[in-house]
Amino acid sequence: MEFTLGGKYRLEEIAIGGCGIVFSGIHTIAGKEVAINLEPAVPSSWNASSPLKQESKVYRTLVGGLGVPWTMWSSKQGDYNVTVTDTLGASLEDLFGMCNRHFTSRCFLMPSSQTSRLEFIHSRDFIHRDVKPTNIVDVINFGLAKKFRDPKAGAHIPYRKDDHHGVGTSLFVSLNAHDGIKCSQRDDLKSLVYMLIYFLRGTLSWRKTKGTTVSAPWDAIHTVRLAALPLLTAGLPAEFAVFFEYARGLKFGDLPDYEGLRELFRGLVGRVGVQYSGVSDWTLAW
Repeated sequence: MEFTLGGKYRLEEIAIGGCGIVFSGIHTIAGKEVAINLEPAVPSSWNASSPLKQESKVYRTLVGGLGVPWTMWSSKQGDYNVTVTDTLGASLEDLFGMCNRHFTSRCFLMPSSQTSRLEFIHSRDFIHRDVKPTNIVDVINFGLAKKFRDPKAGAHIPYRKDDHHGVGTSLFVSLNAHDGIKCSQRDDLKSLVYMLIYFLRGTLSWRKTKGTTVSAPWDAIHTVRLAALPLLTAGLPAEFAVFFEYARGLKFGDLPDYEGLRELFRGLVGRVGVQYSGVSDWTLAW
């Protein structure tokens, strides 16, 4: 059965996204491939509590940023809230699997450039709150993004600690989020550190930690992570330990030194003699 949304976007292949069901689609007039995200609508339809509407707002705020998809259409149709955006290709997790869960030094340093992406997001007063390999195409999936600063007054959100864990993906969120502390810029950087270590080691020691209830995996992972901290960067290039300790040392309202972090990894690139030839591990895997 064929479905068309907005009068010109035809649904094709299907995938699961952070804010609902993601379809590959076609603009029936231009013939352009698009991504169509569907979210079941509640009775009040395209409402303020819709994660998909939240993501659509963030996309519009970040329009023009490198790797941020262009939103072509967003509305409610039938039983679904809908957004139609550009497609950006495979995620880093997909590419990692394509390369047998191993990146060469040329490629595992490429994700470190995400500091520039995070700096851009933060400059628009948002924190991502869910940095992980499946959410990185360049930048994608802002369903959990939230403003940390009032753009008019310039005031940072106040510090707050809840009795339950925060939001995000338990494998990559900061320990602050595990402890229920409201996220700020530092937490996106901490998630980026965990993601880079994940690519270097092929896994994280708490990756297969399970639980019998919704909150149990978070609690169990928290325990394993605390025990793993002293050896987390052992055997890795020293720059990763520096990045990790720097991110851990940031206070709630601190402005990260993005350029300093880029310089840190530029030094690593020079030290290990990486040459960027334009050919990636996943290109060779094909």
